[in-house]
Amino acid sequence: MRATDFTELDLNISRARVILSLVAILSIYIDPATGGVFYLSNYALITLGCHLLYSLAAYVAASRRVGLQYLPISTTILDVLFAAAVVLVAEGPTSPSYLFFIFAIIAVDCRTGFGDTLLVTLCSGILYFILLAFSAGGEKHLYAMRAAYLTIIGYLIGFIGQQRARFEARIRELETNAERHRIARALHDGYVQALAGVALRLETCRELLARNRGAEALTQITELQTGVTREFDQVRAYVRSLADLDQSLSATLSAVPETRLRIDAAFAASGFVVEQAIQIMLEGLRNALHHSNARNGVINARESDGVIRITIEDDGVGFSTAAKPPWAIASRVEECGGILRFAPGQHPGALLEIEMPAV
Repeated sequence: MRATDFTELDLNISRARVILSLVAILSIYIDPATGGVFYLSNYALITLGCHLLYSLAAYVAASRRVGLQYLPISTTILDVLFAAAVVLVAEGPTSPSYLFFIFAIIAVDCRTGFGDTLLVTLCSGILYFILLAFSAGGEKHLYAMRAAYLTIIGYLIGFIGQQRARFEARIRELETNAERHRIARALHDGYVQALAGVALRLETCRELLARNRGAEALTQITELQTGVTREFDQVRAYVRSLADLDQSLSATLSAVPETRLRIDAAFAASGFVVEQAIQIMLEGLRNALHHSNARNGVINARESDGVIRITIEDDGVGFSTAAKPPWAIASRVEECGGILRFAPGQHPGALLEIEMPAV
């Protein structure tokens, strides 16, 4: 992954480094075990002052995007070196040098992974042990076991970070698969069915032209063009919503009143007729949800005397007086040899009545 991908992360790490530097200065200043309360040796003041300047410089570089490709490795080396310097000037029972090493390990773990974290942990542990074991500072060798504890903690940080990275990768994979299934269902149940309807309509036009019924074929083609244009607009809006480019789409959808639908269906027929009947009801449901601005809708489907009767009704905007029945529904009804009745402009909302032979 490119360094530019970690810009925000490096900026946050730089902020934390500045806070660490300030807190370290304050803790040593008020710690009675480092020479007395409100006391700071010259060496400690110079070392921590340089660390504060380095922290501020790293923050400025990250915020201004300067040298981003070199920032991770350079700051890691300097973090470890400054931690070693704090060991030399302020190691004792309550020394903050341990925090500097831990910070260097955590920063690497956030940026990369287990391998680099383990490498920095081993280097920090070895350096810490050498400084404590061979330091001329009197009793510093008594704290040599801190290097072992640091190595153990660094390993645990890297291991837990690795497990979390794997868990997050698994979560992303599951979310991606779920999103793919959702898109596949939307394409299959919506746009693939619309294309099937277009194919049926074109077949009807071909038959009309073969019978020299050009006027009727032209009417069918005009309605087909209107339907294809509508589906095109829906596909374009859907694709833009997937790409998160149309921010107004969500606001528009949220402004549409929620539609409450009631479906009551019980019928038996051949598999082909049942499939067509379900697709007709599904198209009526979609029209009520996405086009009619309806608040309530009812779909009834019953079979009696070998005939399936479907009623689709809602309280939305309805049909204009010059409107024609929805072509996706009309083509399926026609294919099944059924009858579609509707009264445009004469009903408060939409009302479709369909009769199909249950064969």
